[in-house]
Amino acid sequence: MEYFGLLLELTGGFMQTVMMNNKLEIPQLGFGTWQIPDGKAAYESVRYALEVGYRHIDTAAAYGNEASVGQAIRESRIAREEIFLTTKLHNNDHGYEQTKESLSGKPEKNGY
Repeated sequence: MEYFGLLLELTGGFMQTVMMNNKLEIPQLGFGTWQIPDGKAAYESVRYALEVGYRHIDTAAAYGNEASVGQAIRESRIAREEIFLTTKLHNNDHGYEQTKESLSGKPEKNGY
C-alpha cells in the first residue's frame, strides 16, 4: 500500500488530468476494479484508493462489483462531481436501444 502514498508524493498530492474532446478533464491515472471480488474487497479497495487521492475509478458490468464500488464512492463523502467513474457494458448491451436500456437506472441502482 505504500505505492499509493509514493504516487501522491510524486504527483504533488494531486492527480494530473487530460482534457478530452468534450472539454471534460479526466484524471490521467485511474483505479481499476477488474478481478476485485464484489463485497468487502471491492468496497475497501475503492475506499482506500479514494482516500489516497484517486479520483478516477474504473469498473464494468461484467466485473460484478459495481454495487460495492458505488457504495464506496457514496460513503467516501467526496463530492460526486470530483470523481470520474468509467464503466463498460456487457457485450450484448451494445447498440443504441440496448445501451439506453442497460444504463437506465444504473446510477441509482449502484449508488453512483
